[in-house]
Amino acid sequence: MQPLKDLSVTQAANIRFVLSDIDDTITTEGRLTSRAYAALEQLTAAGIVVIPITGRPAGWCDHIARMWPVFAVVGENGAFYMHYDHLAKKMISHYFAQTSQRQINRQKLNDLSAQILREVPGCGLASDQNYREADLAIDFCEDVTPLDEPKVQRIVNLFQLAGAQAKVSSIHVNGWFGQYDKLSMTKTLFARECGLDLHEQLDSVLFVGDSPNDEPMFEFFDFSVGVANIESQLHRLKHPPKFVTPSKGGEGFVEVAQYLLKARGLT
Repeated sequence: MQPLKDLSVTQAANIRFVLSDIDDTITTEGRLTSRAYAALEQLTAAGIVVIPITGRPAGWCDHIARMWPVFAVVGENGAFYMHYDHLAKKMISHYFAQTSQRQINRQKLNDLSAQILREVPGCGLASDQNYREADLAIDFCEDVTPLDEPKVQRIVNLFQLAGAQAKVSSIHVNGWFGQYDKLSMTKTLFARECGLDLHEQLDSVLFVGDSPNDEPMFEFFDFSVGVANIESQLHRLKHPPKFVTPSKGGEGFVEVAQYLLKARGLT
């Protein structure tokens, strides 16, 4: 990983889309700081399209799409996107799976949830699980005493043995049925809502993240950035980000925003 300052001014000035994870990337220790939120507003005001790409649930994403200064949000690790049309006052949503398939998958995840909670002492359902439509989030350090690496891996293994996808974030292990991830739904969003082929936009898109569920994005984008706390997750990554910020969490996101704005002569 190269330091953020090694991203050239020319490259930074050409960025038109900022995609970012939320937990421990835009947020810091579970809180959205005023500086991080202001950075979202400043990027949007500068004409840069901001899109959170998160593992957080549909219930949260509806709020984010409506209330935050963002174009859209990809949620539940790629299960859907939401884009709120403020002029039409209409939420535009697109899901990977049809409603009937999501209902079948939900029952399978409910069964798997009981098994995981039984077999991995100390873990818990994520506090936001009730607001999820397509995945199961197992908490290993957000609202429970942090679990050790073997227990986290055991949760991953149980998902995989059941035929589910499993991704580790900075706080949860997320599992789901279906061949999708953050990157695949981001491509769909760009095609359906922007009329763009994401493969042809690599010189104008920058992604910021902090954990293993961001790995498809780290690998795909030429300008992928990890906030400094990515260092604690490198043992789980085959494809780390290309750049890294000096600071952790939301302050690292602020550093990215300021760097891009400065390259445009806006700070």
